[in-house]
Amino acid sequence: MDHAELLGLFDHDLRAGARPDGPGARVERTGGVVRQVASVGGWNGIVWSDLDEAGADAAIAGQIGHYTGLGLDFEWKLYGHDRPADLGRRLRAAGFTPGAEETLMIGEVGALALDAELPEGVRVVPVTDPAGVDHVADVHEKAFGADSSWLRHQLLTRLSADPDTVVAVVAMAGDQPVSAARMELVPGTPFAGLWGGGTAPGWRGQGIYRSLVAHRARAAAARGYRYLQVDASGESRPILERLGFVSLTTTTPYEYTT
Repeated sequence: MDHAELLGLFDHDLRAGARPDGPGARVERTGGVVRQVASVGGWNGIVWSDLDEAGADAAIAGQIGHYTGLGLDFEWKLYGHDRPADLGRRLRAAGFTPGAEETLMIGEVGALALDAELPEGVRVVPVTDPAGVDHVADVHEKAFGADSSWLRHQLLTRLSADPDTVVAVVAMAGDQPVSAARMELVPGTPFAGLWGGGTAPGWRGQGIYRSLVAHRARAAAARGYRYLQVDASGESRPILERLGFVSLTTTTPYEYTT
């Protein structure tokens, strides 16, 4: 499958055909837009749009009205190939704030280099209970310097209500969590998504992130998934390229605060 076909499959299966990403969330399709509305602690936002220049501003205003009417902040997840070409400018003009640009990367599981090795004394542990979730949240705060309460809530909910759609792992050095990541499985599609990969300062550059990617890739293969999808930061992109992932387009979160 060439890059254009793969991007088209991604758009069809994960964006236009989006499914709720957890209990308490619903996906709605209206006016050329696919959006998710979630309960407290969940993700709210636009996952797909099929807009033209004539109708884009009205569609943006409609989504602002919808979410503000619910009292919810939300995100418009914009991809580099979305139309109209100036959709980012229109979102900024409507009051959205762009976040950091990332790269959409996809790897075919069977073609990835999965020979990563962990440093001596570090082991990968599956996350299956609240104690493991606490380890993931602890690493998230250390790695990204951000509050992890939403992640703790989301992961606990998914593991309890829908455990077949999420795989979470933590790398432990003794009793200290030093890296963590999760994988979200999308039943009915060939895609699994890699999310939240982060390593605590002082443990970076030792192959742990690469090992967690390899661990999740093997878990995806065992469950019959063909492709892994990642929104990669500038730090992650070269590691993923060496593993065999390809870059397809950019993705930027545009945030709207009520």
